[in-house]
Amino acid sequence: MNKGKITKVSGPLIEASGLSDANIYDVVEVSKDKLIGEIIEMRGDVASIQVYEETTGIGPGDEVVTTGHPLSVELGPGMLEKMYDGIQRPLEKLQDLAGEFLKRGVTSTALDREKTWEFNPTASVSDKVEAGDILGEVEETSVITHKIMVPIGVSGTIKDIKAGEFTVDETIAIIETEDGDKEVSMLQKWPVRQARPSTRKIDPDEPLITGQRVIDTFFPVAKGGTAAIPGPFGSGKTVVQHQIAKFADADIVIYVGCGERGNEMTDVLNEFPELIDPKTGESIMKRTVLIANTSNMPVAAREASIYTGVTLAEYFRDMGYHVALMGDSTSRWAEALREISGRLEEMPAEEGYPAYLPSRIAGFYERAGYVNTLSGTEGSVTLIGAVSPAGGDFSEPVTENTKRFVNVFLALDKELAYSRHYPAINWMNSYSGYIPLLKNYYDMRLDGDLPDLRIKYLDLLHKEAKLNEIVMLVGEDVLPDEERLVLEICRVVKVGFLQQNAFNPIDTFVPLEKQFEMLKTIDNLYERGKEALKLKIPISVIKNNKLYGKVINMKYDIENENLKKFVSLNNEINDFYVELASTYGDVE
Repeated sequence: MNKGKITKVSGPLIEASGLSDANIYDVVEVSKDKLIGEIIEMRGDVASIQVYEETTGIGPGDEVVTTGHPLSVELGPGMLEKMYDGIQRPLEKLQDLAGEFLKRGVTSTALDREKTWEFNPTASVSDKVEAGDILGEVEETSVITHKIMVPIGVSGTIKDIKAGEFTVDETIAIIETEDGDKEVSMLQKWPVRQARPSTRKIDPDEPLITGQRVIDTFFPVAKGGTAAIPGPFGSGKTVVQHQIAKFADADIVIYVGCGERGNEMTDVLNEFPELIDPKTGESIMKRTVLIANTSNMPVAAREASIYTGVTLAEYFRDMGYHVALMGDSTSRWAEALREISGRLEEMPAEEGYPAYLPSRIAGFYERAGYVNTLSGTEGSVTLIGAVSPAGGDFSEPVTENTKRFVNVFLALDKELAYSRHYPAINWMNSYSGYIPLLKNYYDMRLDGDLPDLRIKYLDLLHKEAKLNEIVMLVGEDVLPDEERLVLEICRVVKVGFLQQNAFNPIDTFVPLEKQFEMLKTIDNLYERGKEALKLKIPISVIKNNKLYGKVINMKYDIENENLKKFVSLNNEINDFYVELASTYGDVE
């Protein structure tokens, strides 16, 4: 423990002298209120400290005490179904302590020290264990089993292990190590700025199924992958992340509200407990952790919230779970970096952001991955970050640097959102780099070649964009029938496939098999239309409104579990063109 005195206060940043024995990233207690802070710069015995609470009333001469430990999170049973702030203080507990309006200095342990958990050992006395090995299990919720692991840095022989009900800080096992006996509880701590270790990273070869057609079919995200969702205000970033959080086939969801509006986090808090997980029939909160650091909370905690979230994700990954983390939004996190950097009087780079912005963004996304865990299982952390470029300018520093370090870019379009096209993901500017890695998965799971079909229709959509420029100048009638057919099929793709209704019980989540059947049906419609054009059938006859309407409405009319209906729909398409052939020629 080291004590110093405050010499300067600049908003959330303070300077304190007399801390020569302190270390960078040490947590400190500031003033008699014991506000939580973190050392982010050392110059001699003068420490620059970012304070995670309001600093009003603090002045030179107030005392600062170091704890000697870096900013860490508590890991153990009791994290799921909780809502924390950016430094893992449980907001529900803080409300009990301070009421509706939080007071400075009010804090609480992240995990309940009084609640007991039923611990069932899976290891035995005399077993040799290494860091990350599973000692036993706790049923944390009705859908998630919490696996108690040997702490990182501990290895040896189990001398004693108990079964029964324990609090998180009671000893459940004793491990005999080279340095003596080590008592192990269900509670672990880990510094948030340090990635948890794994055996090795492996290529992500399985998609994170979100149920959103434009993502799963056209721009898939791999389990253990990285994705960015940039878009201007009102384009639906939060809505897309909500949909992914609700329906993605991840075992655990960590949702980090970083600097967003309080009403959005209120919506999350109100909606998620009422949502039923289609896989388990239970509330989705039973596999979710919420971290809320809204725009009216201290800016310094915003910078920590992203690291808090990814550390929790890595912990569940180490148990062998697949975790999806939503960061909403990393732009607010970058703005917090910019503000703190400015107060540190560092040399600004582009648009005032610190010169180390790219390395911080890279460091965050590098913590994603599909890994072999220390316990010998496989787990993954998928990082999906929203980006909020000012004015929708994708060339600004946060978006540009994020683009360098992610493999999926889901560019949202304000015009699509205003035209009620949701998800408002612009297929012209988006991309996914995971297609080659996922091809084997598609080949094994689907009866057909989805990657080739995807390329075909992305090319058509790009061709349609060029044709629309001509149509705007001289009208559609001047185009040859082949190109008018392209326009019509692309309308079917956009309205019947890419556009999705979150309020329709059938359309809100679509399994990959149905997505593929839908796209194959559209492709059948297109190919039969091209054959009809060869027989000189007029485009006005080919564009049968009733038939095209049925194809567009198949997303509502065909249930997710009743894919056999696609057979009859395709038969109806074929029969229609065969009937045309009786007048214009054979169409096989």
